[in-house]
Amino acid sequence: MATKSTTRSKTSSVKPDPRITQRRKQVKRSNVRKRLWIIGGLVGVVAIVVGGWMLLHTTLFSAKTVTVSGAVHEDSAQVIAAAGLSDHPALIGIDVGAAEAGVNALPWVRSSTVQLHWPSSVAIIVVERTPVASVGMGTTTAVIDAEGRVLALEKTPPAGLVSMTLPGSEKIVPGAMLGAKALGAVQVAATLPAAFKGQVATVVANNDGSVTLQLTTPVRVDMGTATHLEEKYRDIASVIAGATLHPGDVIDVSVPQASTITGP
Repeated sequence: MATKSTTRSKTSSVKPDPRITQRRKQVKRSNVRKRLWIIGGLVGVVAIVVGGWMLLHTTLFSAKTVTVSGAVHEDSAQVIAAAGLSDHPALIGIDVGAAEAGVNALPWVRSSTVQLHWPSSVAIIVVERTPVASVGMGTTTAVIDAEGRVLALEKTPPAGLVSMTLPGSEKIVPGAMLGAKALGAVQVAATLPAAFKGQVATVVANNDGSVTLQLTTPVRVDMGTATHLEEKYRDIASVIAGATLHPGDVIDVSVPQASTITGP
């Protein structure tokens, strides 16, 4: 007897659970919303940064008020212009170092400090140089500080300055520094003792860098180079106090504690 075999399909379609499908859709939508929130947040941050940057460059945060203190010989307007602040730039764009360098280039200025005060003001604090000597130049007089900087050309120099005579090659314009030949004389003019300062008619800077004092008597003092000044000053004071000097005498103190006096 023949046996009839029957093949039964074992493949059947399984329908997914609607709840799982729904959950997958919710997760997908949630991820999309998260990405949108992240993108939106980044766009918002960029907008805030860009907007803030642009706002800082508006007149709201510009140097509306610029004050100058400590400037006596330099005009406030000149100080502000030298700092590059005449056009009232935005505070965020101000280079403090460059502003201070600009102010320090002014003849009378020793140092300066530029302070930014948000939102809209700047303070410039100036420390000026102190004049110690004057150099006659025909109808004008150059005013010199202790570092050899030419501060100004004046018709009437400040009182109390030591008169100096410089080599003819010196460049005498405000803001310039005197050359090496004159620096010894500047140092002497800045440190003359009160004991005989009033008897010094002029301090002479010689071409070889040595220094000569022309006294009011008139007596000349050869100091040599501007070294061992305290010892040389003591020698000068001792000679003036103890010796009988005559017009035209020359006191040589170029070698400390070995001064000599020669006649005219």
